[in-house]
Amino acid sequence: MAIVGFNFNKMHVERKGPIKGKVNIKNNISIKAIEKTNLALGSAKQDGLRFTFEFVTNYEPKVAEIFITGEVFDLQPEKKVEEVVKEWKKDKKIDTIIMTHVLNTVLSKCNVQALLLSKDMNLPPHIPLPKVGSRQAGQASTQV
Repeated sequence: MAIVGFNFNKMHVERKGPIKGKVNIKNNISIKAIEKTNLALGSAKQDGLRFTFEFVTNYEPKVAEIFITGEVFDLQPEKKVEEVVKEWKKDKKIDTIIMTHVLNTVLSKCNVQALLLSKDMNLPPHIPLPKVGSRQAGQASTQV
C-alpha cells in the first residue's frame, strides 16, 4: 500500500588506502529481515511490515567502503502482512511489487546519503553525476 517510515540505523565509511589508478565501484543492496510490526498512525494501530536493509558501496581494489543499514516501514492489509512474512520465512522471497517499491525507497535515500559520505571522505561519487559538455561546431542544440 504505502511506505510510511524510513530510518537509518548505522552509517560507516572507511577509507582503507590512497586512490591510485582505476577504481571499480560496486554497489549492493540487500534485505536482511522482514517482520510484522504494529504501526501507530494517528490514534489507530495498524499492521505493517518492517524491512531491515543493508546498502554497501565498495571501492576496489580495497580503497574504501560505505556501509549503511536501516529500516523501511510499509503499510499493508493484515492478510498481505501475514502472507509476506510467511513467504519470507519459507523462501526469503516476497511479492515483486512490494519489493520494487521498498528497494526504490532504499536506493533513493541511501544513494543521496552515500554521495554525501563519499564527498566528506574525498572519494569519487559511487553513481555517475550529470556533466556539462561543450557543443561541437555544427551540432544541433536541444532545448528543454
